[in-house]
Amino acid sequence: MSGIISYKCPNCGGPLKFNPQKQRYSCEYCLSEFSQEGFRNEEEKTQEEKTQEEKTQEKVQEEKKESGVQSETLLYTCPSCGAELVTDSTTAASFCYYCHNPVILSGRLSGEFHPDYVIPFSYDKKEAAGIFRDWLKKKRYIPREFYSEDQIEKITGVYFPYLLYSCTTQGSLEARAERIRVWVSGDRRYTETETYEVNRSGTMPVKFVPRNALKKANRKLVEGVLPFDTDKLEPFTMGYLSGFVAERRDMEKQEFTDEVMSEIRNFAADTLRNSISSYDHVRVENQDIKLEDETWEYALLPVWTLTYNDESKNRIYYFTINGQTGKVCGEIPVDKGKLMLLFAKVFVPVCLFMLLVGYFI
Repeated sequence: MSGIISYKCPNCGGPLKFNPQKQRYSCEYCLSEFSQEGFRNEEEKTQEEKTQEEKTQEKVQEEKKESGVQSETLLYTCPSCGAELVTDSTTAASFCYYCHNPVILSGRLSGEFHPDYVIPFSYDKKEAAGIFRDWLKKKRYIPREFYSEDQIEKITGVYFPYLLYSCTTQGSLEARAERIRVWVSGDRRYTETETYEVNRSGTMPVKFVPRNALKKANRKLVEGVLPFDTDKLEPFTMGYLSGFVAERRDMEKQEFTDEVMSEIRNFAADTLRNSISSYDHVRVENQDIKLEDETWEYALLPVWTLTYNDESKNRIYYFTINGQTGKVCGEIPVDKGKLMLLFAKVFVPVCLFMLLVGYFI
């Protein structure tokens, strides 16, 4: 079961957070900064300093789980202030609601749930808010509450769980192609058809096809910020989560295998087919697509999220930003009052003008 980790600055004891701008770990109290290597040493030290009380708590919660009395909502004790933290079963990193220190529920990311990779945030909260404001400049008729400072302040950095599929694709294709030439001589029209047997084959490596692995996530928006630059994947270290929220996967590869394999086979077949050019007609007679060296890996990828609850419509609107590339995906509410005002400004003058024209005619 999950123990709680809160990384402390070795100089002043303040909470350490990952700084996306500097790609270092920072203390906002004494302004100390630590590199990844230095932080790893601190992380090992923190792990060793887990108290016997915490271990006892883990054992009790494990016993509850085994006895079937553990609920989806779980309680933990903040190691900084002693307050109780309430989380659901997939939350792996969060903040204490009282002292606001970042905490990591380490057991949520252990064993089979230990991620293979992580992509650190490249944009901090201020930059994410700026991207949100720039995106809103292109939108009209939005409720003022949606872009108020209080609303923007709620933007949250979340590491979402993704499963990454990789394989090597072996493909071959046999087709019959025709090249047609038409010409006219005198009063006769001639058609010449040349027929060819065409073969294509090749090997295509496929690397890190992502699938959102969290049931409660809005799939449209979480996948709408794709793609990530997977060349920037880093071996997973819990320290990257400090200062952010993180979710643990609750979906398995079996839920995506058929879908992903079909997608890759179709892409490979289309690639082979599109490589046949300069013919007038092509008919595929046989094709074979094999997937080899298949692997699934688990990564936490950075997304800035913002939600807006429109009480008048009883609907929640979501906005997401790719925490690495800045790509935006969002849903926006419409202010009916602003639309009615626009209608009044446009329709009423036009209506009056038409009445006047009709009166004088």
